[in-house]
Amino acid sequence: MDPMFSPPLHVQRHQFVIDFVKRNKPQKVVDLGCSECSLLKKLKFHREIELLVGVDINGAQLKRKMHGLAPISTYYLQPTYDQLRIELYQGSVTQKDVRLRGFDLVTSIELIEHLTLADVDRFSEVVFGYMTPVAVIVSTPNSEFNPLFPGLSGFRHSDHKFEWTRAEFKSWALKVCLEYGYEVEFTGVGQAPPGQQERVGFCSQIGVFHRLGGRDVYNMLLGDDAEDVFSYTLLYSINYPSLRDNNILRRVLVSEVLYWAEKLKKRWIEAGELQTGERDDTYTLCQTEGRGEECLRASERCMEMEEKQTACGAEMENPVEQCGRGVSEDKEREDEKLFWTNVQGQQESCKLHRCVSVPLAVLWSRCPKICALSGNLSNLRHFLMEAPEVKLSQDGWAVLVQDHG
Repeated sequence: MDPMFSPPLHVQRHQFVIDFVKRNKPQKVVDLGCSECSLLKKLKFHREIELLVGVDINGAQLKRKMHGLAPISTYYLQPTYDQLRIELYQGSVTQKDVRLRGFDLVTSIELIEHLTLADVDRFSEVVFGYMTPVAVIVSTPNSEFNPLFPGLSGFRHSDHKFEWTRAEFKSWALKVCLEYGYEVEFTGVGQAPPGQQERVGFCSQIGVFHRLGGRDVYNMLLGDDAEDVFSYTLLYSINYPSLRDNNILRRVLVSEVLYWAEKLKKRWIEAGELQTGERDDTYTLCQTEGRGEECLRASERCMEMEEKQTACGAEMENPVEQCGRGVSEDKEREDEKLFWTNVQGQQESCKLHRCVSVPLAVLWSRCPKICALSGNLSNLRHFLMEAPEVKLSQDGWAVLVQDHG
């Protein structure tokens, strides 16, 4: 049937849901009768969704397809502050499960025609009466369109128990609204040929239901005494990497600090070879007891910056990308001078023990992502003090990087 349509009819149905998600930005979405998880695989890229759930009675099929919902490598390499959890359940849409109550959006795409009419009544009670979502999207075949399919006799699929006309679908939808407190608008996908749209309607008819009273009524209903039933079997769950997880935030931050500290060290060493003996009044030399190393002291500079700016990019839409822009190259070079000395009592062999001190103030002010991830210097220092792979100066205000040159 799909060759009649471009794009294919199943793509149009999924795009209808995606467009609804873009407009309404639901945070909790469940797809009933998710089958091969194809809609879920598209919705997972819409990061306004924080909980994405699929339910299907065919557990074997879910197990075959569930790994396609796992995060791709980019989510681990470049995590964001968005949160997403995906869950797949085996169960019947005619059974209640408390874990599916209170969602922002429930989708039922080409599902109800696979149910008996008695089960459609149970479906209505479960979805609209028990789950009480803010919105529901239901699509089902429009039987008035069937004569346009060449050679079709009977239903479009052998498993269909019925296929409704537009009037039958409207009658069921209005009854649901009256019983459970919703309003509905009718639309569809799959346009009829020119001149026949009004006569036969859409190939797939769609009802978009909205709970009367919106979220206020929805929150009140969640506080009722509905039974806590666990009918479904959880087959799969995954939490996507998020910077709201402190462990992931620390890992990303430490990685950035080590990368930039090494980069600045190399740049400063190159500059230092041309400016031997020069000193910058911003820093004073300090001795590390017990190791004989000498490094830069940057605590005073850090504290000055901490007083001036405790957060960076608070008003920016994407602080990780934008924070710290606008720093002049001349100013950056002014701060990027190398001060380091040899271990006491050593001559040329001391080169193996030389240490470059990279002040946290420089890292924080010159590296936009570090600025955005940490927020302020105190947070940066706190994160790094808990990271064994980062070596800090005695006062904790500078990263020490070994010079192996």
